Amino acid sequence: MENYTYNSFTLQLEGLNGSKDSTYPVFISLCISYLFIIITNVGIAVLVFMDKNLHQPMYLLFCNLPVNDILGNSILVPRLLSDILLLPSERLITYYECVVQAFTAHMFGTTSHTVLMIMAFDRYVAICNPLRYSSIMTNRMVVKLTVSAWGVPLVLVGILLGLTIRLNRCRTMIMNPYCDNASLFKLSCEDVTVNNIYGLTFTVVLLTSSIGCIVLTYSKITFVCLTNKSKSLNSKALKTCSTHLVVYVIMIFSGMSMIALHRFPQYSDYRKLCSILFHIVPGSLNPIIYGVQSKEIRRFLSKLFKSKNVLMLS
Repeated sequence: MENYTYNSFTLQLEGLNGSKDSTYPVFISLCISYLFIIITNVGIAVLVFMDKNLHQPMYLLFCNLPVNDILGNSILVPRLLSDILLLPSERLITYYECVVQAFTAHMFGTTSHTVLMIMAFDRYVAICNPLRYSSIMTNRMVVKLTVSAWGVPLVLVGILLGLTIRLNRCRTMIMNPYCDNASLFKLSCEDVTVNNIYGLTFTVVLLTSSIGCIVLTYSKITFVCLTNKSKSLNSKALKTCSTHLVVYVIMIFSGMSMIALHRFPQYSDYRKLCSILFHIVPGSLNPIIYGVQSKEIRRFLSKLFKSKNVLMLS
């Protein structure tokens, strides 16, 4: 018979189930990945704000991605690193810290979609309406798009967690490496039908809006490129859109893999690993993909390294 502990403010994280031999390799790999994410994303964000040539709507909107990656990983990864080195019975977390973790995790995932949606809109205007680009993508429009990209997830995730917080808890074990909404409402012995309905609706609306936006904008961009014989336009579209599309595919594949593995309890260890990679992989690849593809960023970095070499030689 299961023991129940009602509304306990101390919860236990199941964490990753691995052998003792794999503990330190996993810890070192995760630590290196986290440091890489923070250094590269902070570097890209600072670079965009420092260089006036990068004060363009495309780069200002892109800056939302590094900020999201920094915030999302800074709340989750340090806690994961500390838990890896602890025994399963010592992986304790307070209820309030768990709620913050869950909020951050869902904000990270939702904001990744909304930011890529506003970036798709920017690419659509730039390629399909180049003559009106400057009049449409004004500073005010950039601010509106940015506020929307963060405001919509804030409201949706706030409602999601609000429905969970209202529930009484009778269990204390979080069956995940970190806290999320599903793990939290599974602690309750009450009826969670409303939570399941809202969570499912939330996921369907988000994915439908996200995929629909990408398909619609890229269909129109493809049509313009096929009907327009300008090589310069097609080259520009290929460079900027391929970068954005690669980032989106990586994110959607990571998210879909995690959702699919939820349906197979026998693969719980793979699901846990996938839930961590959902934060690590996009956060690591985003700055690399945009840094390599962007001529302006490459030019700024080359100038920076040249100036450093001159100072060192002098």
